Amino acid sequence: MMEENHHTSHIPQWKKDEVEDIKELIKKYPIFGVVGIGGIPAKQLQKMRRDLKGSAVLKVSRNTLIRRALEESGDVKEMEQYVDVQTALIFTEQNPFKLYKSLEKSKSPSPIKAGGIAPRDIIVEKGPTSFPPGPILGDMQAAGIPAAIDKGKVVIKETKTVAKEGEAVSQKLAAMLTRLEIYPMEVGLDLRAALENGLTFTPDVLAIDEGKFFSDIVLATQQAFNMSVFAAYPTAENIKTLITKAATESRNLGVNAVVLEPGVIDALLGKAQSQMFSVASAASAVNEEAVDDELKEALGAAASAAAVTAVPEEEVAEEKEEEEEAAEEDGMAGLGALFG
Repeated sequence: MMEENHHTSHIPQWKKDEVEDIKELIKKYPIFGVVGIGGIPAKQLQKMRRDLKGSAVLKVSRNTLIRRALEESGDVKEMEQYVDVQTALIFTEQNPFKLYKSLEKSKSPSPIKAGGIAPRDIIVEKGPTSFPPGPILGDMQAAGIPAAIDKGKVVIKETKTVAKEGEAVSQKLAAMLTRLEIYPMEVGLDLRAALENGLTFTPDVLAIDEGKFFSDIVLATQQAFNMSVFAAYPTAENIKTLITKAATESRNLGVNAVVLEPGVIDALLGKAQSQMFSVASAASAVNEEAVDDELKEALGAAASAAAVTAVPEEEVAEEKEEEEEAAEEDGMAGLGALFG
């Protein structure tokens, strides 16, 4: 016990204060995360700290002090595994998903340094540059960039992948990428994990494709709406569609069954007339004398009317598109009821 007290007494007061400060922040905020700050220049880190003011608190400290504070803070010790080189802590009242999104959006492109590992394939696009002929042509070629002179300017002759993901970038290539204003790196706070109510959230969970997520909800809503219509399950959202569908089906049934009702008789007469014209046209084609003059005149008038009212293919396509849009709107109308 005396040895432990003797050892503790040699810890500088500022380190003790730093540990206590971190412990107080852990108690104060419902959510905190471990972030990587590697490769961020001090000036840019200060700017990030200012930008976070009002929404989060960034605490930069030594890893040994961070670990000690985590060990002494009860049930947050599991976050110690995410403390690695160049670490900071971030404290907030935002949920982890909002925190991750805001940190990702705050990242900015940065040049890659000599010896740096390409985070993805680095591609130099074909096209002209702003450089006049000179030593830069040889520098670009030495860096593996296919360059030439055209109309008094240095041009890149073809699109080329100059470094594949995971490869180290040479000094010559790094310098040339910077001159071409190609910045493969992203500099920013890299959230390694966040803790909320005892639950740990890592980037693989927090990185949500919002566009796909919304599309999935829309698709699920449309499918649910269609299923309710096909199952004839009445709701406030689908009742109009169900009634329209039922009316159409009953009318078609009445026509096919030749039910003489006021709502069906017009369709039956139109169908009978169409069939009569078809028979008369076929008979006339075999023997012109089989059809009298009055019916011939009626056949001619019907053919002329059909030619005049023929709908162009473009209009048919537009009508189809409008029907699809209407169906999509019906699906979207159910979104609020199904998902709030």
